[in-house]
Amino acid sequence: MKKLTLSLLAVSALFLNSCSSDDDNGGNPGPSIENLSGNLTSDLHLVNDGTEYVLNGALLVKSGATLTIDAGVTIKAFAGGTDVYLMVEKGGTIIADGTPANPIRFTSAATSPAPGDWGGVIINGEAPISRPTGEASNAATEVNTGIFFGGAFSDDNSGVLDHVIIEYTGARIDDEAEHNGLTLNGVGSGTTISNIFIKNGDDDGIEFFGGSVNVSNVFVVNAKDDMFDFSQGYTGTCTNLYGIREAGYVAVTSDPRGVEADGNLDGENPTHINQSTFTINGLTIIHKGGNNLTDALKVRRGATATITNAYVEVGTSSSFSDFVDLNDGAGDANSATNITVVGNSANGLDINDNVNGPSATINVSNGTSSSVSSSLFTWTGYSF
Repeated sequence: MKKLTLSLLAVSALFLNSCSSDDDNGGNPGPSIENLSGNLTSDLHLVNDGTEYVLNGALLVKSGATLTIDAGVTIKAFAGGTDVYLMVEKGGTIIADGTPANPIRFTSAATSPAPGDWGGVIINGEAPISRPTGEASNAATEVNTGIFFGGAFSDDNSGVLDHVIIEYTGARIDDEAEHNGLTLNGVGSGTTISNIFIKNGDDDGIEFFGGSVNVSNVFVVNAKDDMFDFSQGYTGTCTNLYGIREAGYVAVTSDPRGVEADGNLDGENPTHINQSTFTINGLTIIHKGGNNLTDALKVRRGATATITNAYVEVGTSSSFSDFVDLNDGAGDANSATNITVVGNSANGLDINDNVNGPSATINVSNGTSSSVSSSLFTWTGYSF
């Protein structure tokens, strides 16, 4: 990817370029505009006072710095693809604590926003990841290989994301590396991630690379690739995940899925320690798009998943290649995997189209009731 030259220091941490504008009627002062980019090395507070906040490059929250964002703040990102993103580095903190009435929104600044306009939100923590025996828990960030994540602190705290909307993200670097809506790299369980709405992204909705953070109430709409992706030794618990592909949404990658889970990074390291062992309690996948999803649930490459209260539904013109699949050429799911899922076969979903990994358990039944209430996401304004 094209690398940015980030050279701002310390107090110029305010790296922000402020300006004011006049409206077209009477020359009255318009709102203040704050441009955000560079290295944030001291604390910064984005206040909900009418200021227009514009992400015009990569904003890196460095170790020891805290970025605080008030409820109701909107940050608009230039449509700069891979060059525009927010990253919280190891030791940095973000406090984005919105409310149902005043969520925090990260969106595109483009006149006609589109998936892939910008690179999304990335948090790097110091929690363990999968790795060779005896080696440090440390890995390069996919979108910027000069910045690392991982460590020895499972309870590491990178801050708070609550009642946050992230949209028009997913910029691609190449076929092997891309930005997601929300990327959690080695994020620890001391971090609070809850009530997140991710929509119209060009890659995954949310992806976990290792770490132990627990998340709740995550809603993904129209992810081009996977809705929920787990990799590189993730060990947390997810509660109430809800994913939708809308009718008429046809954008896909080569293998989009509802859930994709790998024990290690890309299945290339089956002997690594700290393989992904995670829990999902409450999962709804609704696929109404015109293209097939490869799998509703895919667990593979040494991952151990406990998935309960899951529900899957498809529209009349949609389908999955496999309903549940635990097999893969680079390694099957761990035999301790246990999945309980209800499939709505009213529109032709074959709930028996599942592949059991070695001695793993899949409990499948037919039903028409979602396991996760859409009322959890009324704050988003989405029309169900």
